[in-house]
Amino acid sequence: MQPLPYWRLSGYYFFHFACIGAFSPYFGLYLESLAFSAWDIGLLMSQLPLMRLLAPYLWGALADRLVHRLPAVRLAAALGLMSFSAFFLARSFAAMLMAMALFAFFWSAALPLVETVTFAHLRDNPGRYSRIRVWGSIGFIVAVMATGALLDRSGLPRLLWVIFALLSSTLLCAVLVPEPVELAAGAAQAQDIVDILRQPRVRALFAACFAMSAAHGALYVFYSIHLANHQYSTLSVGSLWSLGVLAEIAVFFFMIDLLRRYGLRTILLVCFAAAAIRFLVIGWCVDHWPLILLAQLLHGLTFGAYHAAAIAAVNRWFPGSCQARGQALYSSVSFGAGGLLGGLLSGWSWERLGAGPTYTLSASFALVGLLFVARWIPPSDLVEVDAGHTRRVARS
Repeated sequence: MQPLPYWRLSGYYFFHFACIGAFSPYFGLYLESLAFSAWDIGLLMSQLPLMRLLAPYLWGALADRLVHRLPAVRLAAALGLMSFSAFFLARSFAAMLMAMALFAFFWSAALPLVETVTFAHLRDNPGRYSRIRVWGSIGFIVAVMATGALLDRSGLPRLLWVIFALLSSTLLCAVLVPEPVELAAGAAQAQDIVDILRQPRVRALFAACFAMSAAHGALYVFYSIHLANHQYSTLSVGSLWSLGVLAEIAVFFFMIDLLRRYGLRTILLVCFAAAAIRFLVIGWCVDHWPLILLAQLLHGLTFGAYHAAAIAAVNRWFPGSCQARGQALYSSVSFGAGGLLGGLLSGWSWERLGAGPTYTLSASFALVGLLFVARWIPPSDLVEVDAGHTRRVARS
C-alpha cells in the first residue's frame, strides 16, 4: 500500500493558502499605490471570483481526460507563476487586467484538483483530510502576519516578491507530491457526470454550497469596514480575523471525531444554522464585543466544518473519472458563483439599506442552504465515518 505523503500534501496547502494570505489583504493596497482608482481596483480584483467560476471545471475536465491529476496541477502552478511575473512589468490598466485575468485563471484551477489527489491518497480514511487541510489555515495566518510586518518596514513593492516566492514554493510542492496509485484504477469506474448531477442530493448540496458562499459575501467585503465604523481598532480587527481562522484550525483537528460521532448531514445542518446566527449577530450586535467574539469563533463551523463535510460528500458522490470535475463544480458553484453574487448583493445592500439588513440577507442565504440540506439530503445518502474508515449508511 502506498504510504500517505502527509507532509508533501500539507506543504502544498500551506503555501497555497499562504499565497492567499499575502495576496488578498494587501494586493488592493499595492494597486492603490500605483494610482489606480477604486473603480479600477474593483474591476481588477473581480477577476478572481470570475475566473473561479469559469476555470476549475475546464481544468477538471482536462484532468479527468488525462486520468492523472498531478500533471494538470503542475501545469496550472507553472503557468500561474509565469503569468504572475507580468505584474512586475504591468503599469497600465489594460496590461494589469490581462495579467490579473491570466493569473486568476491558472491559480484558481489547481486547488480542486489537489483536493481530488488528497482524497485519493487518503483512500478509505477521508476523515484525515482535515488534518492535512489545517496546514492551509496555518499558512494563511503566518502569511497575513509576516507579510504585514514586512510591508510596514519595506514598502508595498516588496509584496510582489513575497507572492512570487510563495507561488514558487507551491509549484515545488506540486512537483514533489506523488500520483496516488489508486487514481488510475479508480478512473475505470466510468459514470456519466450528467447522471450524477441529476441526483436530487447532488443538486441540493450544490445549491446549499452556493447559498453558503453567498452568505459570506458581506463578511469578506465589509466585515473590517463594519468593525472600523463602530470604533474597533485596526489591531482588534486583525485579531478578530485571526481568531476566526484559529477556530477553523481547532475544528479541523477535531473533524475526524466529529465525523465519526455525528455524520456529515448533521454537521452540515449545524453549520448552516450557525451561519444564520453568526451573521445576525454581526449585523445587529456589533457594539457588544463579547457577542462579536462568539460570532467570530463560529467561523470554525461556517467555514471549517462546512467545507470539510461538503468536499467529503462531493468526493464520494463523484467517483472515478468524475472526481476532478466534481470538485471543480463545487469550487465554481460555491466560491465562484456564490461568492460573486454575495459580494455584488452585499455592495448594493450596504449602500441602500445599511449593515444590519445586509447581514440579515446573509443570514437568509444560510437558512435557504439549511432547507436544501434538510429537505433533499436524507441521512441515508451521506457518508459517515466509523473507527477511522468510511462506510455508506444503509438506505432506510
